[in-house]
Amino acid sequence: MTIPAEFEALCANDADLATLRTAIRDFLAADRAEFGWQPAVDCWLAAWDPDFSARLAAAGFVGLTVPVEYGGRGLGHLHRYVVTEELLAHGAPVAAHWIADRQVAPALLRYGNEEQRRRLLPRIAAGTLYSAIGMSEHGAGSDLAAAATRASRAEGGWRLDGTKVWTSGAHVAHQVVVLARTSPVDPDHRHAGFSQFIVRTDAPGVTISPIALMNGEHHFNEVLFDGVIVPEADVLGEVGDGWHQVTAELGFERSGPERFLSTARLILEAVAALGRQGVDERTAADVGDLVARVVSLRQLSISVARELSAGRDANTRAALVKDLGTRFEQESVEVVADLLEVLDEEAPEAVRLRELLAVARLHAPLFTLRGGTNEVLRGVVARGLGVR
Repeated sequence: MTIPAEFEALCANDADLATLRTAIRDFLAADRAEFGWQPAVDCWLAAWDPDFSARLAAAGFVGLTVPVEYGGRGLGHLHRYVVTEELLAHGAPVAAHWIADRQVAPALLRYGNEEQRRRLLPRIAAGTLYSAIGMSEHGAGSDLAAAATRASRAEGGWRLDGTKVWTSGAHVAHQVVVLARTSPVDPDHRHAGFSQFIVRTDAPGVTISPIALMNGEHHFNEVLFDGVIVPEADVLGEVGDGWHQVTAELGFERSGPERFLSTARLILEAVAALGRQGVDERTAADVGDLVARVVSLRQLSISVARELSAGRDANTRAALVKDLGTRFEQESVEVVADLLEVLDEEAPEAVRLRELLAVARLHAPLFTLRGGTNEVLRGVVARGLGVR
């Protein structure tokens, strides 16, 4: 049977991608057997394991889109997509290198200078550079144009003053890529006058304070910049072009499989347990609906990955993936909770599934916030469709 070209574009089944998928699956099975890590819900935020990141990189699964001359593999965005999908499906502990590989590497390749690329990209490809992103502020969440952190010219570079919040992993990161205003606010052009800076977390004037979840988990932080001197060499891209650079980054952040697979381990393990036990037709239908939604979101996400691979703008579709995907993640938690009501409490998987469910419920409110609230993203989609 011939598969329509329109459907092929929504898949990731090319021969070299299939080979790569098999390779990462084999690596994950062997690594887990040897080192004993447990698959996690929301692993790209919560499962921090520098040793795993280094092993993953040594096996060639970090920095896939980084050119060979900078220590990467020089492959395409779809290759990275396949590896990302498998890492999330297996709940692997990827948080240490995640942001650097997902966002910082593409930004360096597109906007960084040669010195920055030589200095940072090999460490990213080796899985040993940990980075945070400093965008949101107390008065500027999804409305980044309201950001008040300022950078002003100073001897030796720039002086940075302000506060960022909800900064994932800043307490264990080597650097924060900070969006700051470098020109006065222009009410008619709110998005103008921003720049990006690579700021070391150990620089004088940087203070990082934890924001803990209710169970004590620590992923988020408030980061204070008080007179931090940033060398001219650490300006990322062009001064004043920060808004354009950030929105380009968000295409990568918003469209990946992490926007609908954060609860993958919970779903996969619940479905497997129910399958072993056997269920009635109604429960089977609920499982089918859950799986169908995952497949649909995956196809939409892959279509964005193909656009990004071709160097085309995909901001509207990326925002749509993030909106639909993170709503699904939230809803999937309670759908699985209902499905588990029919699971035998004495089943060997029951305790494990209850633990995964508890973590998923705790993280669920975060899904629709990080990377821009869904309400703001709907405005992005509307503007992209020509609605004013």
